[in-house]
Amino acid sequence: MNAQEPCPSPVGYRDPAPFSHRAQGQSLTFYPGGADRRAALIELVEGARETLDVCFYIFEEDRISTELRDALVAAAARGVAVTLVIDRFGASASDLFLQPLVDAGGRFFCFSPRLGFRYLIRNHQKMVIADGKHAMFGGFNIADDYFAPPEENGWNDLAILLEGDAVEGLADWFAKLVAWTDDKDAHFRAIRRTVAEWEWKSEDGKVRWLVGGPTRGLSSWARCVTRDLLDGERLDIFMAYFSPPYTLLRRIARVARKGKTRLLMAAKSDNGATLGATRSLYSYLLKRGAKIWEFSPCKLHTKMLVLDDATYVGSANFDMRSLYLNLEIMLRIEDEELAQAMHDFISRHIAASEEITPELHRQRKTLFNRVRWWMGWVLVSVLDYTVTRRLNLGI
Repeated sequence: MNAQEPCPSPVGYRDPAPFSHRAQGQSLTFYPGGADRRAALIELVEGARETLDVCFYIFEEDRISTELRDALVAAAARGVAVTLVIDRFGASASDLFLQPLVDAGGRFFCFSPRLGFRYLIRNHQKMVIADGKHAMFGGFNIADDYFAPPEENGWNDLAILLEGDAVEGLADWFAKLVAWTDDKDAHFRAIRRTVAEWEWKSEDGKVRWLVGGPTRGLSSWARCVTRDLLDGERLDIFMAYFSPPYTLLRRIARVARKGKTRLLMAAKSDNGATLGATRSLYSYLLKRGAKIWEFSPCKLHTKMLVLDDATYVGSANFDMRSLYLNLEIMLRIEDEELAQAMHDFISRHIAASEEITPELHRQRKTLFNRVRWWMGWVLVSVLDYTVTRRLNLGI
């Protein structure tokens, strides 16, 4: 099965099977389904012979977390140099839970302590790099929900297995991440400077790693997508959390006026405020010609943007925190055939989604809902995503 096959009906939706594509010298295999993603992740870890570099935002203590931990322990025991980085705010895995990895000779680091200035930024990246030659990245975390099927309301998500010279760039970025994390006295400005200055791109610039994070100006992720939106002609956004600043919203609207903008947003989430924040923007976008759908079979966690011939995939949402504060990693590939495959992939999910027509939105847009949506936007865009998730005011 591939992204070109007939679209599923909204009733009885199933995640697509894995599919592969070659683009600009890179080999990419996409894993939309949780069971396939889980098998590929464990296979990657079990196949490592020299090094394993692993980074996740959320790392729970459940079945998949235990399976991955044990696979990392086995790798370390057979002589693989294993390094695990987790975000202390996002991950609930305890030192005791990860001690077997240390006992086997591996290392693990916590990026952000719960207290202190570095708490303000979060390592939202997800990646596994095996032997510096094979990498898996995307939006998924390590918790059972991220591998559960749609009928169990698991997260709709995506992992990409990458082979090619772009893996070298990801490995270089991981090394910088470890250096910060291993330095308890690392200054915030050192992180900010590296986010601003680091880049990896192919000789022709058609393959680029983009990073998000705190900088004085725009990070490469925010800067690149802002620039691309200025002259874009065709835009698809398939995004879990969508609440961009009005500068980017206006640029999306400019593309939408050309009649080729599709936005596939979440109908279900673990955070009602994020749904409200997104819905508060619908009137503005619908009036300017955007077509909007909400994905309803299960919770949505996918992060993908396709603009003309450029495909963006990785860890970043399209919201204030992912654009300007979190440490994020996104791969941008400029390739016409890949972009078309991703447009088709998004079309499959649109077929299983509810279209938000102007008429339907007007019916939903009661005074009560408008107030709730506005509150969601304030909480998510002005305050803090994680705080709103914990408050979860039912918005």
